[in-house]
Amino acid sequence: MTRIVLNQIVAAPPEDVFVFFVPQRMPHWYGPDMRSSFETQGCGSDFRAGSKVCISGKMANRTFSHTAIVTAFERPRLFEWRFEDDYGVQGRERWELERLPNSTGPKTMIRFTDEYKIPGRFGRLIDWLLTRHALARRNRDYLDRLARLAERRPSKD
Repeated sequence: MTRIVLNQIVAAPPEDVFVFFVPQRMPHWYGPDMRSSFETQGCGSDFRAGSKVCISGKMANRTFSHTAIVTAFERPRLFEWRFEDDYGVQGRERWELERLPNSTGPKTMIRFTDEYKIPGRFGRLIDWLLTRHALARRNRDYLDRLARLAERRPSKD
């Protein structure tokens, strides 16, 4: 299993960051490169443990989708889901938010953990050579976008 851990400091309190962990706002920072959409079951306007989420989108004329089950949800400090995609890739993504003491204003540390397993020997080889590096870069972009939104900074796009 491959594990990627990233940290992001956001100049906003955890409550202001966590408002982006709802089905209608997540596509603004999670998966915008795929023009993603979120379909949920077992939740209303907020996620909760046990909610099922189908995330789909298009990139380079290919349709991608995966299904996730929310396994932990503690406002405003924790969001986690387990997923499986159409190609058999399975894993877990976890966001932990921690308020940082700071005299210049509220700050939040986001610790993002992405664990996944790609099936087959060829898949594991491609992961070692390419995928893990591309995912780390993509996940860093997602966290940067989340920080910009929570801090109410203009988009670079």
